[in-house]
Amino acid sequence: MDGGMQKRTILFVAGSIETVPAVKLANEMGLHTVVSDGNPNAACFDIADDRIVADTYNVSQSLQQAMAYHRTVRPIDGVICVASDVPLTVATIAQALGLQGISVTAAKLASDKLAMKERFVRDGVRVPWFTQVHSAASLKEVVAQKEILLIIKPVDSRGARGVIRLLRNVDLDWAYQQARAHSPTGRVMVEEFIEGPQVSTETLMLNGWAHTPGFSDRNYSLLEKYAPFVIEDGGDLPSNLPAEVQDKIRTLVQKAAISMGVVHGVVKGDIVVRDGEPMVIELAARLSGGYFCTHEIPMNTGVDLLGAAIRVALNEVVAPEELTPRFMKCISQRYLFPKEGRVVAIEGVASVSKRPGMEFVEIKVKPGDIIGKMESHPARAGLVIASGDTRAQAMERAAQAVQDIVVKVE
Repeated sequence: MDGGMQKRTILFVAGSIETVPAVKLANEMGLHTVVSDGNPNAACFDIADDRIVADTYNVSQSLQQAMAYHRTVRPIDGVICVASDVPLTVATIAQALGLQGISVTAAKLASDKLAMKERFVRDGVRVPWFTQVHSAASLKEVVAQKEILLIIKPVDSRGARGVIRLLRNVDLDWAYQQARAHSPTGRVMVEEFIEGPQVSTETLMLNGWAHTPGFSDRNYSLLEKYAPFVIEDGGDLPSNLPAEVQDKIRTLVQKAAISMGVVHGVVKGDIVVRDGEPMVIELAARLSGGYFCTHEIPMNTGVDLLGAAIRVALNEVVAPEELTPRFMKCISQRYLFPKEGRVVAIEGVASVSKRPGMEFVEIKVKPGDIIGKMESHPARAGLVIASGDTRAQAMERAAQAVQDIVVKVE
């Protein structure tokens, strides 16, 4: 008890290293923090007030543990996820405890790319052409019929796992099996691969209106190097896209969020632009990973999107003007892509961290770790975030930092 009044309690579903800044912020906001994670050594457990060990993708197990905590330890006032794709778990807990949150229906759509796209088509939200494929044979039929570049992906996975561009030299039997292996429900879809600028957006919906302070140009300069896998190498803010295209993207995100049923809460957009017209690749009902919401957005705009999202989860009022960018600082993020092998040493981190404009450096590997083939985003070995007086300077600082941090392997 604090001064005769109990702190309000927020539950973070999933507590990996990328969620640490969010739990720290909640602590600073004077909240009682509880984190649930299936890993008994989850990074957030050290800084949270309480812990719940539960598989975050196992909705019933997570719900059972959260309800037990709510009844026997202290009442939960809000539930949220940051940098982990578990909106269904969050929505189910929120519904059961009568808390603010998106509907279970909306969370299911956010967790199922096929159902999401079908809903978007129904509601006139622009998306690339897509279809489900049930076998390698049906995939081959689609490829034979369509004279467009296609991409195959699991219907319900994350982190670019099992996502493959169907280039001419790709074995379609292999590609189908790869995508299917990464789908918990064994479902696969193909869609048109749109060659155009891609944007990551981060939006807080307030009563049906989208406020999108997060707006980053995604960097795919390594697309050919790691082909046919689709590996993103960070992003750059502010966006280089024309103002009118940015406005179209904000309007599209709002339309897509409402289509999915998110009128009050967070949506993270993956958007592609062709001939000045944006399309939704997918929309996630959660705060992003890669330190986009925790670091890049506040650095770039001065907007505390994370704090606002926590307050929305607690059913507090957030004013739209709080989500309006106060400035536009140039920020660039890049990832580390070491060679395959066993890590024997990591050099350059301390000196790189001290450079002007170096805002954040994280190394996710240590000596003894095995670095495998670069097939999905979890395989990336770390990241840097740099700022600059210009976009070019920020990008140069980030690129140089990645070059000068050496992960030695054998």
